[in-house]
Formats: sequence, structure tokens, C-alpha cells
Amino acid sequence: VQLQASGGGLVQAGDSLRLSCTVPGRTVRSYSVGWFRQVPGREREFVAVIRENSGSTRYADSVKGRFTISRDNAKNTVSLQMATLKPEDTAVYYCATASGYWGQGTQVTVSS
Repeated sequence: VQLQASGGGLVQAGDSLRLSCTVPGRTVRSYSVGWFRQVPGREREFVAVIRENSGSTRYADSVKGRFTISRDNAKNTVSLQMATLKPEDTAVYYCATASGYWGQGTQVTVSS
């Protein structure tokens, strides 16, 4: 299963951006889907997750209160709404299922 991540771009500090992750051919509700990010030379880090069925969510402390993960079952997508972006949010963002399927990554660059 190849997840499809999109929505990255270049924004200024304080701006918002919305990332989307499509799980083609699957019922997204049946998967726990998370967002991760990685900066060159550093380990990939957890950002947020939305759990299968219940839809409960969890966030990294660094994004809590600024990012919101949500799910659209009809469109088979999981979105990450990012607000009040900071330069330190600059990274390649990946979506992944708990079962180990990953998307290709989308670049988010936040200028100061």
C-alpha cells in the first residue's frame, strides 16, 4: 500500500498549512495513521497520530495546540492542519500506518 502525502510548501512563520494523506483502496478508518517529520541529519520524529476506529488522537509536545490531525472516512484521507508554524517545523513530513505503510513525504519549509 503506497500512501500519498501532499500539501507541503513554503510559508512564513505564523502561517498555516494543511497536509493530506490518502490511503488508496483502503478504509482509512481501519488504520491508525500517523504523521512524522524528518530534518536532514536527524532522526525521524513523531508528530501526531489518529487511531483506528475510535479516532482518538495524540500529539508530540512540540506541536500540541498548533497542529490538528483529522480523518475523512469518505475520502480515505488523514489530514494534518498546521497553524502558527515556526521555522523549527521545517522538515519533510511523512504519513504512515501503524502496520508499516509509508507515504513518499512532502516538504514543509517555514521561513522566519
